[in-house]
Amino acid sequence: MTVNSLLELTIAPEAVDGAVAHIDRVLEATRAFEGCLGVEVIVDVTDPAHIVLLEKWTTLERDDAYRAFRATPEGASDLGTILAGPPTLTRYLVVE
Repeated sequence: MTVNSLLELTIAPEAVDGAVAHIDRVLEATRAFEGCLGVEVIVDVTDPAHIVLLEKWTTLERDDAYRAFRATPEGASDLGTILAGPPTLTRYLVVE
């Protein structure tokens, strides 16, 4: 069953201007990961420091595998360097 994952980010004030470009670089590995059906980056129209990544995965298992990959030295990214705090992940099963 398809899974949509929403990763909410709060960007540090000094990193807001280059945040989307930075995130796009990090997302190259995400988009190439097996089971990823796509990722959209959306920016809050009233608060550009609030960014949400809308990820679509083929299965919960593929999303889990991706999260496990990002927790390894090989999969680690530097996304945390532009964040004001920890991201919030919420995952949803798509009902068909």
